[in-house]
Amino acid sequence: MLGNPDTPYTALALEQVRTAAAIMRQPLAVFEARTAEQLPTAVDEAIMSGAAGMLVLEDPVLLGAMQRSIDLLANARLPAIYGPRNYAEAGGLISYGPDQRQMSRRAAEYVDKILKGASPASLPVEQPTKFEFVINLKTARALGLDVPPTLLARADEVIE
Repeated sequence: MLGNPDTPYTALALEQVRTAAAIMRQPLAVFEARTAEQLPTAVDEAIMSGAAGMLVLEDPVLLGAMQRSIDLLANARLPAIYGPRNYAEAGGLISYGPDQRQMSRRAAEYVDKILKGASPASLPVEQPTKFEFVINLKTARALGLDVPPTLLARADEVIE
């Protein structure tokens, strides 16, 4: 897993990923990148450790270096899964995460309610309810990966 351990989201997600890995008895190695400049070192460490794939947990630093992280992992021939769909659209192998468009619509509805007089404290906190699974087949081919038809059928979008 690649992430910035100083980001609260990453710390929380890392706890969940560690729990899932333990339940499934899968090894988990964590590679830290607190700055964009630390990305090459983190990817090199992953390669040296024998990592077979990478889960990238985004934060403002890694989102700002999105293309760089995609390129580094692709050049290392390390398959990776990301959260936001724009990673797959930019050349990442797979993305699976909340539908950002739906979240924006819901945020706009909250703004509308607040502007009409609702107290923000009275509005419930909502979790995402729609997730998107995007596969970039062009990247899969470049990595020499065959994506099973059953996985392609489950994708919300397949980028050719």
